[in-house]
Formats: sequence, C-alpha cells, structure tokens
Amino acid sequence: MSHNSVAARWKLTLGRVLLFCISCAVALAISSRLTKGMSSRWSQHLLVLIACIVTIGLTVLFVRWEGLRLSDVGVIPGRQSISRIGIGFIIGLLLALGHAALVMLFGHVKLVRSPTMTFGYFMSGFLLYLFIACREELAFRGYPLRSLNYMLGAWRAQAIIFVIFSLEHIAGGMNWGQAFLGPGVGAILFGIAAIKTKGIALPIGLHMAWNFGQWTLGFKNEPGIWQSIIEKGYETQVEQVGFVCYWLVMGLAILAFYYYYRDPSL
Repeated sequence: MSHNSVAARWKLTLGRVLLFCISCAVALAISSRLTKGMSSRWSQHLLVLIACIVTIGLTVLFVRWEGLRLSDVGVIPGRQSISRIGIGFIIGLLLALGHAALVMLFGHVKLVRSPTMTFGYFMSGFLLYLFIACREELAFRGYPLRSLNYMLGAWRAQAIIFVIFSLEHIAGGMNWGQAFLGPGVGAILFGIAAIKTKGIALPIGLHMAWNFGQWTLGFKNEPGIWQSIIEKGYETQVEQVGFVCYWLVMGLAILAFYYYYRDPSL
C-alpha cells in the first residue's frame, strides 16, 4: 500500500471519529434541551440515558461505515465483562479513597456526615454515575479510540482522544487547565484500560467508581454520604493540593495498567 493511500485512510478515519464525537456531543445537547424543566436530579438521569442510547445507535452506524464489527471496538459484552466492571469498580473506589486520604493528610479539609442522605438519594447517585460512565466510555473509548488505534497506533489514538475528551469538558463549563489536567488525565487511564483489555467493561467500572467515590466523599461540589468542609481561607491551597494528589494517584494507576497488562501495542 502506498504512502498516499495510507495517509488518505487515516485521514478518513480521523474525519469519521471527529464526526462521531461531534454527533455524540450534539445528542447530549439535544437531550439536555428535551429534559429541561424536569426536576433537577432525575432530569440528569434521563438526559444521560437518552444520550447513551443515541451513542449506541451512532456506534452501530459508524462501525459499519468503517467496515468493522462491534466486537472489533469492544462494545459487545463478553464472558468477562461483568467481572471486569467489578474489578474496575473496586480499583476506581480505591483511587477515589486514596485521593481523598492524601488531600486530607495535608489538612484544612474534613468530612462531615451529610444530613440529607437517604437510600433513594444514594441509589440516584449510583445510577447517575453508571449512566455517565457508560455514555462517556461508549463515546470515547469505544469506536473512536479503537478505530484510531487500528490506523494510528495506541499512543496517537490516546493523544487524539485526550484532546477531544478534554474539549467536551471545556464545552461543559470547565476552564482549559481544569479540563486537560483533570478529565484529560483520567482519559489516559481509561484509554489504557480499554486498549489493553480490548473492551470498555473495565474502563466503565473505573470511570463510574471514580466519580461515584468522589461524590460519596463530598468531592464533587455537592454532598454525598459525606460533605467535604474546607477551612476558610485555604480554598485555593486545598484545590492545588487536590490536583497534585489527583495526578499522583492517576499516574500510579496508569503505570500499573501499563506494566501489568502486557500488550505489545502499548
């Protein structure tokens, strides 16, 4: 195959991936408009669920357009899917707990039990972060990451998804630094998990547990089971410490996945 032919193929794949990600973002925006005016908590569930269903449909269309199968992009459940989600969930919770423990070790922040927590509210949070993880892993670590991986290799594919994932969070209200140094770093971990296990089950468990664990501990700007209380005057310092601790736990997890799962593509 000539160099020009290869270049044309990867450009076509990249174009399809960009179109897919834009379509997923548009679906999320439309879902947001459709659920506007509903009670705030459950509207979020319906919003993400609708976007997730549309993302599944888009995956089917784009996979066929690319000439691949759904199994090629790791979105078909297999015998190990449930166990991998469970393993990912345990690891993700440990990461969230480790992050919180490190932040609190530096002081000026404490956890207090949330007085508004009920079983219904707890399950509401659990389902919300499950839906979010499913939607985002389908939208980024399913067809987009795997198709780019086939054409460009793992690291180039990771770099492109890193940028796209960060940009979606910027569109959602984050500033550039928060998006690239926060969710962007998480995208690297989830991407390695997806490529090395050839599926999205493990990253779904990781992603869900990280968000759910952060919410449970009050690190999501709203109370979960606990609420994080920052000593007045130390807000900026605690935020900076939080970022450093985040990079530490995520960096260690990335290294662990990189060396534990032996895959010649990475």
